[in-house]
Amino acid sequence: MGLGLTSKITRKELKKFLERHQDNGLTLDLGCGRSVYRNYFPNRIGFDIETRPGVDIVGDAHHLSFEDEKFDNILCTEVLEHLHSPHIAIFEMKRVLKKGGKLILTTRFIFPLHDVPEDYYRYTRYGLKYLFRDWEIIELKEEVKTIATLAVLFQRIGYQCEILRFRPFKYTFFVLAKILKFCDFLITKEYGDKKNMVLENNILTSGYYLVCRKK
Repeated sequence: MGLGLTSKITRKELKKFLERHQDNGLTLDLGCGRSVYRNYFPNRIGFDIETRPGVDIVGDAHHLSFEDEKFDNILCTEVLEHLHSPHIAIFEMKRVLKKGGKLILTTRFIFPLHDVPEDYYRYTRYGLKYLFRDWEIIELKEEVKTIATLAVLFQRIGYQCEILRFRPFKYTFFVLAKILKFCDFLITKEYGDKKNMVLENNILTSGYYLVCRKK
């Protein structure tokens, strides 16, 4: 389809984030899939739950098969929401990371079911702060703003739904997403409660980007 209607909004934002944090240190690419971000972390070990191109070691993120303090970095993109016991996996990440090493992580907040049935959780900014309370948080930012999140959701309807059993109708949602992506300026204030007492930034976002350092 022309005009880039089906290109993922989230993928573009994620690439910009990873470009800023790319590193040549030894990196555990945790839940690497097909290792599509290998160029940002060339000295990497791809780790995933199943064998596929780009995976060096097959295993479970809850029980990492590495010695303590092995890695300079851990890259963990779109994995945390798929871990049934995230606190255990986070402990393991911290164990295998060198002191002062970085965890570069992304996860979902307002987002449809995906990669089911292993899709367990969604995370708020405050939930992530709690889970990583024993780390030094360097960066914690929203993937997109509130109205752009609606654009992401419209895209996912186009990707994941049949619309009246007629494929061209899908593109209605891609067009709406294209328009909404540029409409964040419409919101001038946001609140974390319905009484409008507590100011908040980006009450909707498709996900969060987190960078934290092992103390």
